[in-house]
Amino acid sequence: MVNKTAVLEIRDLRTSYFTEGGEVKAVDGISLNVPKGKTLGIVGESGSGKSIMALSILRLIFNPGRIVAGELLYNGADLLKKSEKQMRSIRGNNISMIFQEPMTSLNPVYTVGEQIAEVYQIHENMNKKQAMSKAVDMLRLVGIPSPEKRVHQYPFELSGGMRQRIMIAIALACNPDVLIADEPTTALDVTIQAQILELIKDLQQKLHMSVIIITHDLGVVAETCDDVAVMYCGKVVEYADVRTLFTAPKHPYTVGLLNSLPRHDVDKEELEAIKGSVPSPFELPEGCRFAPRCPHAAKICFEQLPELNKLEDRSQVRCWIYTDKWGQQPEVNRTP
Repeated sequence: MVNKTAVLEIRDLRTSYFTEGGEVKAVDGISLNVPKGKTLGIVGESGSGKSIMALSILRLIFNPGRIVAGELLYNGADLLKKSEKQMRSIRGNNISMIFQEPMTSLNPVYTVGEQIAEVYQIHENMNKKQAMSKAVDMLRLVGIPSPEKRVHQYPFELSGGMRQRIMIAIALACNPDVLIADEPTTALDVTIQAQILELIKDLQQKLHMSVIIITHDLGVVAETCDDVAVMYCGKVVEYADVRTLFTAPKHPYTVGLLNSLPRHDVDKEELEAIKGSVPSPFELPEGCRFAPRCPHAAKICFEQLPELNKLEDRSQVRCWIYTDKWGQQPEVNRTP
């Protein structure tokens, strides 16, 4: 059954990489909805599968990677059943992405104007003059001063913040329904980060877009998102609206992430770190993947993987603590 409120619906998505060392389940059974005009945050440390999920949505997974199962419903139509020609039309036109590194994502031998204009030439069949005029308009929209001059400059002539704005201009050129922003503020100073986030929020309201923000920065999530999915080792371990996540986190991993942040309202001499390390993708635990690092882990946690259960406050959590099976489970003594 199609979710009519969601412009993009991800159902049991599984993306794996098949290497000499074995199968790496980068995205392992993720189901998420992206409502029209809302912002969904995807949070998790490096290697949790955030970016692979985003690339899977656009079907930009290449050998040795492969989308092995699931559905990606855009306005009810499964993207996994589209031809490559149809996907080329959808990418940038209906679903756009801002990639992590603007310096490596922009082509150094073409002016920024030419790179924006190319979007209009491909998707809207404009001639070069018309497309360059639209490129100037887009530079003005994303707040770049003197756009008539900047349109003729190359990426290396612009600052990091300006290059990020160019990436946003390219992504928004065709007024997409969905914008995926993968670490949109990485490597930018705090002032520029705030400007970029405010720009994305303003453009979202103007263009009525749905936005997926992928980040490891919980501050970015608090500023921009309506709902948040926390990922760990290829799975969503908690899903909640942003207020609930910050005021009443459920999963021990989410609690650990929040406790590791500096806070002005709590007197702490040292920040609390999450003990242990992320398991190897080739040797994932049989039960809960966070169990080896969890301070509350019990015997069942090492033996069985919990489902993503819906709670009374409408949040969802993948943890045995919130199930009937928890009961009097004995805790396990472990060496960090």
